[in-house]
Amino acid sequence: MTKYFSADLGGITPYVAGEQPQDKSYIKLNTNESPYPPAHGVEAAAAQQSAKLNLYSDPTYLPLKKAIASVYGLSPENVLCGNGSDEVLFFIFRAFCSKDNGMACPDVSYGFYPVLCNLLNIPYTAVELAPDFTVNPQDYKGFTNICIANPNAQTGIYLPLGGVEQIIKNVSGVAVVDEAYIDFGGQSAASLINKYPNLIVVQTMSKSRSLAGGRVGFALANRQLISDLEAVRSSFNPYNINRMSMFAAVSSLEDTEYFHSCIDKIVHAREYTVTELKKLGFDVLLSKANFVLAKSGKMGGGELYLKLKENGILVRHFDSPRIKDYIRVTIGSRMQMAQLITTLKKILSGEA
Repeated sequence: MTKYFSADLGGITPYVAGEQPQDKSYIKLNTNESPYPPAHGVEAAAAQQSAKLNLYSDPTYLPLKKAIASVYGLSPENVLCGNGSDEVLFFIFRAFCSKDNGMACPDVSYGFYPVLCNLLNIPYTAVELAPDFTVNPQDYKGFTNICIANPNAQTGIYLPLGGVEQIIKNVSGVAVVDEAYIDFGGQSAASLINKYPNLIVVQTMSKSRSLAGGRVGFALANRQLISDLEAVRSSFNPYNINRMSMFAAVSSLEDTEYFHSCIDKIVHAREYTVTELKKLGFDVLLSKANFVLAKSGKMGGGELYLKLKENGILVRHFDSPRIKDYIRVTIGSRMQMAQLITTLKKILSGEA
């Protein structure tokens, strides 16, 4: 750090994103992107707006709010949008947390949560998952604010809606349910928004909607909470959704047939992958996401990650003590997953 860097940020530890290598072509199973292109009308919708890039985007992003609200049976006033769900999370943490009012999250979850707390000088509490990596709702009693990923960001394990409700009832502040992977299995907590005034549901269009490069995320909550968040957003960047991404997202939301088709293919590929990994002796956590967390008894997670990379396949490995023996594998197309299994067989047998 230079001498000019703020002393308040001296201990900052930036988030480490998944690799986006440019050196050669890989089968990319490391950042939970969709293997499929966006819906058919998305490109045309974005291209139409490209002719208007000399003009600012609509700071109310009302067309996108209406499209999202329609999907969940809500009103546009129940929706806030951000430049990816990461920006939405930033708005939430900034709006409802302080140095006296921290955030509690599972100890094995999305790595951005502690990074945000560190950046914003918010006390962070890591709540230990059970030995089987499940969330115990009773462990969240007494906290002011909580944020859980459901399905969980590194394990893929889904907490049924009854368990989510228990957590919401146990906290006195906001309960944030990050549903980046909910479309791949499970029931959204969006149905509980009108029941619990402290609930905020966060979702993204990066995974199930094939718009990772478009950077569109959103929050669903009651009007009062959304109003608070809009105040933060407008104080930070009132034009945070660009024209092309806004109308690309609207078009994606309108094509429900394509959306469900992609989800079905990914879920089937996940089932195939889990079956084949278990045949190879892997311990695979029960995932409702578009990835699986798997451990081999023959090779450590770090070594397996490197071996796969040498063979042209990228997966994710984390040095966190509880999951260091695992690799996280994004579910790609059926062809990509078959290639992964073939390569793993060769690596584990010493042929590669």
